[in-house]
Amino acid sequence: MDETPASEFVYTTYIRATPERLWKALTDPALTRRYWGVAFETDWAPGSPIIWHEENATTADPEQVVLEADPPRRLSYTWHTFTPEWARAVGVDEDTRAKLLAEPRSTVTYEIEPAGETVRLTVVHAAGDALFAMSRQGWPHVLSGLKTLLETGEPLPLA
Repeated sequence: MDETPASEFVYTTYIRATPERLWKALTDPALTRRYWGVAFETDWAPGSPIIWHEENATTADPEQVVLEADPPRRLSYTWHTFTPEWARAVGVDEDTRAKLLAEPRSTVTYEIEPAGETVRLTVVHAAGDALFAMSRQGWPHVLSGLKTLLETGEPLPLA
């Protein structure tokens, strides 16, 4: 198995918020659950494990870790493991899950930069082909929900 992810999904958006508010929205489980439906259990220190809590699945794995945390500028972590519980909870079939498991573990990195009265957020998700295809659909909704929550106080409906 190749250890280099096949593709990078890159998405940049501008959000009317401070870098500190955006950082909190990316790391506070009460906020991430509102716009993403996921609560992260971690202390956000590099090397620390991350447990993903979704509505009907909890995903824990020693390889799910914080790679870098430089508040409020940069955050990077490995993506979750594709467990049967997760697949059932989000409606992923077993063939797709097998493709995801065959790929190297992916990483996501958030770059946060002040831009006047806004913040420029760039998300880079380095992933294999199967996850890259899913990311192209999922990230725009997640990030639109994040932006909407920070700018209006209300999240978009979860997909």
